[in-house]
Amino acid sequence: MLETVSAWSLKQNQSYVWSKGQMNTEHVVVIKQNTAYEETWRYDGKVLKQDSHKVLLEAFFNRQDMPFHGIILKQHDRFLELYFSDRWYNIFEIHDRDDDEVKGWYCNVSFPAQMENGKITYVDLALDLWVYPDGRQLVLDEDEFEVLEISPEYKNSALQALEELKNLFKTQRNFNPFELFDQGR
Repeated sequence: MLETVSAWSLKQNQSYVWSKGQMNTEHVVVIKQNTAYEETWRYDGKVLKQDSHKVLLEAFFNRQDMPFHGIILKQHDRFLELYFSDRWYNIFEIHDRDDDEVKGWYCNVSFPAQMENGKITYVDLALDLWVYPDGRQLVLDEDEFEVLEISPEYKNSALQALEELKNLFKTQRNFNPFELFDQGR
């Protein structure tokens, strides 16, 4: 049985392991929560690949078309989503529904993800990084992050995660979420 972890019991650099046997590869439910552990978004996905600390899944945008920093997020755009139990972020590679071209990467700074009973749950910490296909980076929602009522340790871990994401995309020009499975951690 996997340990259920509340953010209040998290320790910096602590990770949580989930087992392959507990994830249904045909269907998983992703649940995004705010820092009060209230559900803010829910959608279905399919697990493509996983190991002891990360899961890559495919999901489709389930909201109406909307403008977003120079692009249009369209209903049914394909998302390749990478979740970690040992990192303070997740990464979404967004593909256009019409031609499958990569629109960019949306990175959520969050508590490490929890995977249990066919669900992936993460607590969003408001701070985000948007990366365009040409490598430009845009930090989002810094104002929302600043007013979050979380401990200084959590804020520090979140800021470290943002820096790690920025560096990851600087060093990997043609980022591929599948390649993170081949890395040592």
